[in-house]
Amino acid sequence: MRTTARTAPAAVPADTAPSGTPKAPGTGDAPALSLRAVRRTFGPTVALDDVTLDVAHGEVHCILGENGAGKSTLCNIVFGTVPVSSGDVLLDGAPFAPASPADAIGRGVSMVHQHFSLVPTLTVEENLLLGRSGLRPDRRALRERLAELRADFGLVVDPSARVDRLSVGERQQVEIVKALLPHPALVLLDEPTGVLGPAEIDGFLSTVRRIADSGTAVVLITHKLAEVMRVGDRATVLRGGRVVGGGRIADLTPERLVTLMVGREIGGLDAVLAATLGVTGPDVAGPPAHGPTTTRARARARAEEPAILEVRGLTVLGPEGARRVDGVDLAVAPGEIVGIAGVEGNGQSELVAAVSGSLAPEAGSIHLAGETVTRASPARRAALGLGVVPEDRHHEAVVPGLSVAENLLLGRLREHRRFLLLDRRSMRTRADELAERFDVRTAGTDAPLSSLSGGNQQKAVLARELSLDPLTCVVAAHPTRGLDLGAVDDVVTRLREAAHRGVGVLVVSSELPELLALCDRILVAYRGRLLGPVPCTDPDARDRVARLMMGTAA
Repeated sequence: MRTTARTAPAAVPADTAPSGTPKAPGTGDAPALSLRAVRRTFGPTVALDDVTLDVAHGEVHCILGENGAGKSTLCNIVFGTVPVSSGDVLLDGAPFAPASPADAIGRGVSMVHQHFSLVPTLTVEENLLLGRSGLRPDRRALRERLAELRADFGLVVDPSARVDRLSVGERQQVEIVKALLPHPALVLLDEPTGVLGPAEIDGFLSTVRRIADSGTAVVLITHKLAEVMRVGDRATVLRGGRVVGGGRIADLTPERLVTLMVGREIGGLDAVLAATLGVTGPDVAGPPAHGPTTTRARARARAEEPAILEVRGLTVLGPEGARRVDGVDLAVAPGEIVGIAGVEGNGQSELVAAVSGSLAPEAGSIHLAGETVTRASPARRAALGLGVVPEDRHHEAVVPGLSVAENLLLGRLREHRRFLLLDRRSMRTRADELAERFDVRTAGTDAPLSSLSGGNQQKAVLARELSLDPLTCVVAAHPTRGLDLGAVDDVVTRLREAAHRGVGVLVVSSELPELLALCDRILVAYRGRLLGPVPCTDPDARDRVARLMMGTAA
């Protein structure tokens, strides 16, 4: 536990604060944030039940729990998105019931959401100026504040860039900057590192620590226990909407936190989960066999098989005409799991888009199951057995307003027609089968997909893509991003099972430990090219991949 004394930040006088900057709440002896017997229900569903906790000034308070445990609901209550059903919320000891996010921001509370809240068609600067008072917001003051954030925290954004032309990682960077602009006294971070690369995560956690050390209270929601153990001061664990434990991080172990989260002992924890959670020790199993590949001899035999997915000399241009993918060659054999590591913005997003058919390449060719599909439609690629799990499931993989059944059967609705109309009974039967098979937890497949937790939405995407018939290749971009350990386990298991059946698997992720535990070999995206490969059996694989990611190795 850190013993460094912390002082609370001084409140900004209202008459001298820049336009749009709220006055920070006072900092006395009372906790920065208190919840007392808070309950929140959504119809018959109890999201939070009798939740009591305190968040002190100058501490990083981690909220842990599986998807559906109530973590995001707790943050949404504090940020004014939803009211409490009963109980009390106090800010610096005073009753706090924000009527809206704007009200919460005005009281000195900022939030970085798990899912983006930016307007895609506006520039970064326009997004950051939204909600500021006055007919002509002070752009000069904004630029000065951005320079401060860059100097203090290393947060760099391009004010003139359109949000819809940014990578997922760049958009998350803008979200973080947006939350820090008004000098908040309480910051809520809902899975803020899910889209960041290793170096970016290190920098971000250092930023969080500096924010807390200045006296600001930080509530951090994360599934990555390595982050909790590194930056947290205290933790509260939720399960089923109730507080089931927690305390000072110095008094807790990752194994104990996992047990509290899942409600059982963790014996035999899988290596991929261990890498994701930051857990080590006797309860962690060794790297598992995820199919035929368990020896170098088998790896060599597999590499000699004809590729199920092959990319030759692929070049993809960005909106500004720059080469985002520059002459890339790539091959994935049947039953092989190939990983692509790299910091966001190095062309991996455009590569996945070109392979899936959502972005036309400038040059080069793409071959799937022996057929050239460079200009083929996504539907044709799916017919050849290409399953795609996009990096941004909300904008590219699902339609939240449609039902679970409709999302599970997207692209295959013609199979459920009767007299030119959709056969809803047939759809429901098939959707129920997929939901049960892939453990998609829902009140019913007629419910809107938006009613599902993030982990269950990802399971629904996997259920749809992995149930293709035939299934020859799966391209999964950040498939475990933002998921709890149970959902991560399910995703990893499904990908391994697919590889074991002879399906080629291409996984794109910034989670290097996860890739090392899951894949046969890893390529590194760097400035539009693919470097490597690095066999995961190499004892120096971690260091080699890390150097390639940072551009310090050939």
